[in-house]
Amino acid sequence: MANHRWPILLLIVVVLSCSPFFGHGYDFAAPGGGTKTAYLKVDASGNQHPTIPSTLFGVFFEEINHAGAGGLWAELVRNRGFEAGGGVAPSNIYPWNVIGDERAVKVATEPTSCFANNKMALRVDVMCDGASCPAGGAGIVNPGYWGMNIQQGKSYKLVFYLRSIGPVDLTVVLIGFNRTKKLAAQNVFRGAFTGWTKREVVFKPIMSDPNASLAITSSHKTVVWFDQISLMPLDTYKGHGFRADLAQMVADLKPGFIRFPGGCFVEGAWLRNAVRWKETVGPWENRPGHFGDVWNYWTDDGMGLYEFYQFAEDIGALPIWVFNNGISHTDEVDTTMIGPFIQEALDGIQFAVGPVTSTWGGLRAAMGHPKPFDLRYVAVGNEDCGKEHYRGNYLKFYYAIKSVFPNIKVISNCDYTDPSTPTQDPADYYDYHKYTTASDMFRLRHQFDTVPRTGPKAFVSEYAVWREDAGLGSLKAALAEAGFLMGLEKNSDIVEMAAYAPLFVNANDRKWSPDAINFDSYRAYGTPSYWMQTFFSQSNGAALLNATLDGRSSAHLAASAIIRSDPATGNSYLTVKVVNVADDPIDIKIDITGANIDSRFVSKKTEMTYGGDVMAENTFDEPLKIKPVETELKNPSSKMDVKLSAHSLTSFDLLLPKSGSMKQSRKTGVLS
Repeated sequence: MANHRWPILLLIVVVLSCSPFFGHGYDFAAPGGGTKTAYLKVDASGNQHPTIPSTLFGVFFEEINHAGAGGLWAELVRNRGFEAGGGVAPSNIYPWNVIGDERAVKVATEPTSCFANNKMALRVDVMCDGASCPAGGAGIVNPGYWGMNIQQGKSYKLVFYLRSIGPVDLTVVLIGFNRTKKLAAQNVFRGAFTGWTKREVVFKPIMSDPNASLAITSSHKTVVWFDQISLMPLDTYKGHGFRADLAQMVADLKPGFIRFPGGCFVEGAWLRNAVRWKETVGPWENRPGHFGDVWNYWTDDGMGLYEFYQFAEDIGALPIWVFNNGISHTDEVDTTMIGPFIQEALDGIQFAVGPVTSTWGGLRAAMGHPKPFDLRYVAVGNEDCGKEHYRGNYLKFYYAIKSVFPNIKVISNCDYTDPSTPTQDPADYYDYHKYTTASDMFRLRHQFDTVPRTGPKAFVSEYAVWREDAGLGSLKAALAEAGFLMGLEKNSDIVEMAAYAPLFVNANDRKWSPDAINFDSYRAYGTPSYWMQTFFSQSNGAALLNATLDGRSSAHLAASAIIRSDPATGNSYLTVKVVNVADDPIDIKIDITGANIDSRFVSKKTEMTYGGDVMAENTFDEPLKIKPVETELKNPSSKMDVKLSAHSLTSFDLLLPKSGSMKQSRKTGVLS
């Protein structure tokens, strides 16, 4: 993910506007007025069809738009360790604030914590006593990430550390948006905490509020220090700390892989703010966190390297770890000095796959996962190929990794899609990124038709239609991207992985648009580009068929065909996907040879469209305005005449008979 600062962005716009592919190429328009006819031939004959890689379609997670901190990672307290203001005291403690009469309480950070990597703690002086205190006492309050989503009937675990001068009498409570309603029974902590003490409590709210806050107050004069205050829901995805609804939306895409944690987030605007994986593992209380200076916000790194591997395992995706290669957006490490960065990468691989007897494999085991994670791929940096020291640094990383971990596949940042530019460096994969207009994205379905079939394979780790054609996530963008993915299916002998980007955006901190999944503290919806990806989720590991379009209207169409298996039922389907980017409907005649398509078998048609409004978007108020709609396909056969709606993506799932069986229930669609 590139960070497009305004002067650079303006230059890019000027340069691209001179390009024959910016705003030109294919136009989303009618093929000449009225309904036209196209022809699609699908050849399913023969016993051997190329197999699409099981990794072809996956996802890319970057810590951008508060995707993790305040999003996928379910922590509700923001700036839980008071470190976000920096290492010099006193510092800003945003979004913490005082509650009660501000004259009754004084707060300031001090470097007095018991955690070596997180020296900042918060000193709170409550200066009122008894009747002189405001109703409810005086203290501190945290609203989380634009509100904490507290739901009646669920449970929330609070963990915090405190110490005091003399006895304290503290009240800890979840309060509503207006700070008058108590959403859960308040908890009282009394005693003298002369040394740092850990306290835990589970809240069971009796009311709901998506904009709640956590308050800690006292009605008695006291001096108390707080540190590492965490509030987590107990119903996280598979119990591993991920926000359940967002994690499920990712899992529903059935991704073959997940690339993480960036993106520009990995590089940093400066190396001093780049991700250093060793600071993201171990006990959460001792993780220092860091300021992501590319996307300009602090993260406590509660979702660190271990949690990324755990999430990949939870959703059944292979992890792809992107690490810093000694290069940021601004400064670089000379190749002669890159050794410590190489060792850090080797240690990171050992953390994932090393035995429990190794240093870093032992830490993984101590964190709760003795079995190695299934790490097979690593990427050396992000979008760095043109920088001064990348090529030299890359080679040293490549040979060092291969010498210690020969089975790990290495991904280069250098793009080898131009046939005139031969591969210059050893690599298992090269990384290809594309953000462009809808017309150009649709044209790029042929991008890999002529690339060399030898050497490293392609990893399309970031693609999306953006800017005017995309808005906050338009149907137009999704349709163009669907055409591009059909081209990747057909070229899956050389393209092994592809991911849309970005995956998430918190609507309260939109650094980049569009994004696949939009959310706030309590809601989430998928854009048309999210739903478009569901059409391809069953392509991983399927058999690719030869699908050929013919006819005047075919310039407005893209199509692909596969044979896939449904693991839930054991059934096999011949699936044809067609996208129509024209303003008019198109009749298409589908001719399938080599497969037994019987009208007695229940088959289905799935369509995503929205009338004539190609710029339509989903919203929080209408989250499912544009989504796939499934209907039964009437009279399926090997020769079908069907109508494709204007601006539509359609799939036809044709059930194939099981060997030796011709009976099937039209109600269940299951052969017997």
